[in-house]
Amino acid sequence: MTHISVLGAGVVGVTTAWYLRQAGYNVTVIEREPAAGLQTSFANGGQISVSHATPWANPAAPMKALKWLFQEDAPLLYRLRADKAQLKWAMQFLQECRADKADANLVQMVHLGLYSRAALQQLRADIDISYEQQTRGIMHFYTSQAEFDAAIAPTERMQELGCERHFIDINTAASLEPALYPIAHKLKGATYTSSDESGNTHLFTQRLAERCVEAGVQFLYDTDILAINTDTESTRPRVHSITIRPAGENAQTFSADSYVLALGSYSVPLVKPLNIHLPIFPAKGYSATYQVNPRAPHLAPFISLIDDEYKLVVSRLGDKLRVAGTAEFNGYNLDLNSTRCEAITQRVQQLFPKGIVANSVKYWAGLRPMTPSNVPLIGRAHAGHVRHGSHNTGATFDNLWLNTGHGTLGWTHACGSAKAISLLMQGEVPAVDFDFVGIKAQYMPV
Repeated sequence: MTHISVLGAGVVGVTTAWYLRQAGYNVTVIEREPAAGLQTSFANGGQISVSHATPWANPAAPMKALKWLFQEDAPLLYRLRADKAQLKWAMQFLQECRADKADANLVQMVHLGLYSRAALQQLRADIDISYEQQTRGIMHFYTSQAEFDAAIAPTERMQELGCERHFIDINTAASLEPALYPIAHKLKGATYTSSDESGNTHLFTQRLAERCVEAGVQFLYDTDILAINTDTESTRPRVHSITIRPAGENAQTFSADSYVLALGSYSVPLVKPLNIHLPIFPAKGYSATYQVNPRAPHLAPFISLIDDEYKLVVSRLGDKLRVAGTAEFNGYNLDLNSTRCEAITQRVQQLFPKGIVANSVKYWAGLRPMTPSNVPLIGRAHAGHVRHGSHNTGATFDNLWLNTGHGTLGWTHACGSAKAISLLMQGEVPAVDFDFVGIKAQYMPV
């Protein structure tokens, strides 16, 4: 039986392991943490949001970023650092802000989002997995007229692509989500996507990892991945082993037939020695988790929300309210910035002051693996500079695959990315019109 090693046990790595095992492969997952879903998948916003496909890189972004440059609580904070990788990423980001590129990237993310949401729904039906999911849809709401006006064109574009995101009036918004009634007079507009969902990503990842083990997947936790080792004499690059270091042990080699890189932001340094340059940079995202007020639970929202003005997402997870968002470009730093944390709570108290227990808050930060385009890298690895859809730009690796760079939509795109990479590794063409890396797999709709 073909043996595949998945590097990383976040939501992308675990879903990849699941689909590969279902395809009949022998699968081993290697993860430096003691369990699955303890990094970027741990306390994120929890949304399956096809409707949240507008790229961070868009024509309005450069002026916003400049305005926010020295604002400590800004939704997008770019810290000026003597870091060549960060500067290079920023220059690539600016190139993706062109209107034509932003539209092309939105198309990619809507296509993958629709495919992935359907895959998650099918998976849930097949194995009856529970993870505090809510299937009440997602509502974007706007307290800024300028932000609402800016959302009109992307919303109409998403509708053209098959995403059922619709404009709704203020009364309808407050009727769908009564927790918005107290601020209804401040709303300038809203959109609603009934097919979008939310859920606890960490819980999903851990429970799917348990199902993977039951199905025969092996997990090597507490194991650092030190290097990927390749054959230098082969005409086509091929990985023959990886160097790992289990906790408390010496470094050792581990071999499989193929390898899938699903390490998020940490994918970059691992493959750089192979002359594989991934355009991924960590964007530190924050979240705050509050206890819902037990005496007035109806004053906290049940429908998952997106506050576009403040770049925050809101999800009800059982008796908790998770609010997540913002992006801080500050390298691999995971320190919590108190100003940015308090800014989230201040906004939540403006929106739902009686719906939460404010002093119950637990703050968290995780590193989202952002590509300049926001489009993830899925497909076969190749030497040189990688981007979505890149082909024949360098020697293609025979047995090294990429499933990384999912940015803010890792949970949204996880099942679709995993299903697609599994099919690609089987030589099949996934039923999604998406620019895969290193392999020309053009979907031809019937």
